[in-house]
Amino acid sequence: MTAIVLALMAGAGVGLALGALGGGGSVLAVPALIYLLGFSPSAATTASLIIVAATSATALYAHARDGHVAWKTGSLFTAAGILPAYLAGAAAGRVPEATLTITFSVVAALAAVRMFRPPSSRPPKRIRPGKSAAAGAGLGAVTGFLGVGGGFLAVPALVSVLGLTMRRAVGTSLLVITVNSLAALVARTGTGDGLDWALIGPFTGAAILGAWDGKRLSTKVPGDSLQKVFAGVLLAVAVFMLIDVIV
Repeated sequence: MTAIVLALMAGAGVGLALGALGGGGSVLAVPALIYLLGFSPSAATTASLIIVAATSATALYAHARDGHVAWKTGSLFTAAGILPAYLAGAAAGRVPEATLTITFSVVAALAAVRMFRPPSSRPPKRIRPGKSAAAGAGLGAVTGFLGVGGGFLAVPALVSVLGLTMRRAVGTSLLVITVNSLAALVARTGTGDGLDWALIGPFTGAAILGAWDGKRLSTKVPGDSLQKVFAGVLLAVAVFMLIDVIV
């Protein structure tokens, strides 16, 4: 099986998860790039940012067209993550690859555990700007350092901190993810010489198309069932990566 076919298959899977779940699918991009396409951990996190930014921007357009993006409410959350995403993106290139992989594995495992639990739909009694800024900054740092979109963190935070409905939280999270990913990419400018664009291109295109299929799938299969299946796959991948580094 050629590398391009693998890139198309992996991209379709990532996009399908993103479209069906509204977040969390991009966390599979890094292990797919490392173990299926032979990228180094550093190159994989940079390539993942490219894939996440393009896919999220496309999905953001669709959600904005349907009126599901809270532009004003999410602006503070988004702005708070730009600088941490930039700084974390710059720092990631100076961290040993084993440390980067272990950190990614732990975050992926925590994301899987979080996804096994039903999402909270209780809005806060009042919005606290400080808490909102702290949550946005934390998400930006995770995005910049590990090359993941962070939808699995952004959606619950937007619901519990900013009081958005689940549908508007999903749409607004795409705005946050897109901006954070672009900020992290700017910080990594000049570090992408080892990227294989012949594989990143097909991967990204398949992810974008897969996201549309995932959105249609979400209307036919219960969201809780899809989320639990994805969480199980993600947890298995995280454990495999951790064992691979340690052993």
